[in-house]
Amino acid sequence: MSSTLELAIELISRPSVTPDDAGCQQLMIERLQAIGFNIEQMRFGEVDNFWARRGNEEPLFAFAGHTDVVPTGDPDVWRSPPFEPQIIDGLLYGRGAADMKGSLAAMVTACEAFVADHPDHSGSIAFLITSDEEGPATEGTVKVIERLESRGEKIKWCLVGEPSSTTRLGDVIKNGRRGSHNARLVIHGKQGHVAYPHLASNPIHLAAPALLELTTVEWDRGNDHFPPTTFQISNINGGTGTTNVIPGSVELLINFRYSTETTHQRIEQRVAEILDGHGLTYEIEWTLSGKPFLTEAGELVEAAQTAVLEIAGYESKLSTSGGTSDGRFITPTGAQVLELGPLNKTIHQVDECVAVKDLDLLSSIYQRMLKELLTTE
Repeated sequence: MSSTLELAIELISRPSVTPDDAGCQQLMIERLQAIGFNIEQMRFGEVDNFWARRGNEEPLFAFAGHTDVVPTGDPDVWRSPPFEPQIIDGLLYGRGAADMKGSLAAMVTACEAFVADHPDHSGSIAFLITSDEEGPATEGTVKVIERLESRGEKIKWCLVGEPSSTTRLGDVIKNGRRGSHNARLVIHGKQGHVAYPHLASNPIHLAAPALLELTTVEWDRGNDHFPPTTFQISNINGGTGTTNVIPGSVELLINFRYSTETTHQRIEQRVAEILDGHGLTYEIEWTLSGKPFLTEAGELVEAAQTAVLEIAGYESKLSTSGGTSDGRFITPTGAQVLELGPLNKTIHQVDECVAVKDLDLLSSIYQRMLKELLTTE
């Protein structure tokens, strides 16, 4: 059993359902302290985080990730208990195997191997680890970054261990993410009897033309890095539950996944113009989950693609697809940020798993990136 596999099993065995870290961070801290990392534990609210750093010089390369996992659902439908990791046909099963305890194990063992080979490496290596990525994400990475920024501690390169791969390890590297903007929209009408519609005002009927326009408008055309901005209605609720009452209001939850061709302010303005143009009486509350970010060609992209090619033997593709990640809190500091991790096809699913062989491969890729960026060899 390799050291990466062994550590992954230990991490998966801890039921760290967000925001409970369940001792995962302490396990990582002990390993990192043993190879010269200074540890700063940061607890905000109910969330455990830590910042570990080896070295005081620039440039600073940081691994970022999370120890928390999503709930398992009914454990009886798993082929093996979700927090009792098992290897079956070359796959390591357990909640968090792919998202993202396998990556955390690979990060630690990559650093152990790199430090053993290069104890006097240039620059510094850091870990930014939270237990709040799968939850509200308000007391985790964002707060650690605020602390670092307040004292002028700057990350130059950041590697987030999110499961980015599609069909084989490293085939996709995420060099950005779309922005995510949400709203709760309530459209008001007048309640009444369905047999006397002239005495009422059905908000669902009133809303329909505006919703049609929202679903068909071209928000932007995207660019070379991002697809066009998209709009989705994720929830709609109206009525009293009976067939003979016209509702007084209808509530919708909406989401925009947007590119760098627009801003959340422009989206809000355009939505207001459409709703007002249809003469609606409404209330809208906006919540920004994250702005879009992009890391263009540079040292970090080159190091990651070189590492995948040399270690795995094939070229990787850059992508900005998928949901949000904690990278959105790190890029505003000026850091170059990439996401590179295991296959994502089983994340958040029953029987989440990762290929055993991919764990050591991922550790080697991370180690090769460290060598590329923090040595002169």
